[in-house]
Amino acid sequence: MSSSVLLPLAEVTPLPGSTYIIPALFLFFFATTVAGALVAVAAQRIIRGVCGLAVCCLGLAGLYYFLNSPFLALMELLIYVGAVCVTIIFAVMLAEPDEPAPTGSLPRRLCGAAATVVVAGAIFWSLARLGVFGRWPTLALDTRDWSVQKIGVELLTTYSFAFEAISLVLLVAILGALAIARSGRHNA
Repeated sequence: MSSSVLLPLAEVTPLPGSTYIIPALFLFFFATTVAGALVAVAAQRIIRGVCGLAVCCLGLAGLYYFLNSPFLALMELLIYVGAVCVTIIFAVMLAEPDEPAPTGSLPRRLCGAAATVVVAGAIFWSLARLGVFGRWPTLALDTRDWSVQKIGVELLTTYSFAFEAISLVLLVAILGALAIARSGRHNA
């Protein structure tokens, strides 16, 4: 009878800088979300705003993936980038190409922008303090099966109302695009 000798596994040495990859990707998706939101809000032309919205949704999908929710990330891509943004782009393509000039004087617009920044900063600061210093309960680890088949069954049984609400959001987006396109053609 021969005796087998177990050799120890080789030590795995991490690559230099590998500890920074995940935080760097998280910051990349965070920056993508913020940059897309800023472009969507600050754009003068609607098509640039829609592109900013799409970039923002791509960043959100990356953040959802980091939260261990790849299904939600995929739904973010399919519903918001794939449906809502494309519908808005179709409405822009069907509507009149002329956009009205911005109304209001420059000081008034700057005052509105400053007020917006102050309110957004206050909300961000409050939520950041709540997130860092708040007492959050420790949740039990969810060990249920979350396969694609299980998610499909849950969507069509337990969460059918939410699933239908999402389809209504898409329907409203399509109707809004058609309304914009129709009113744009009749104004000419």
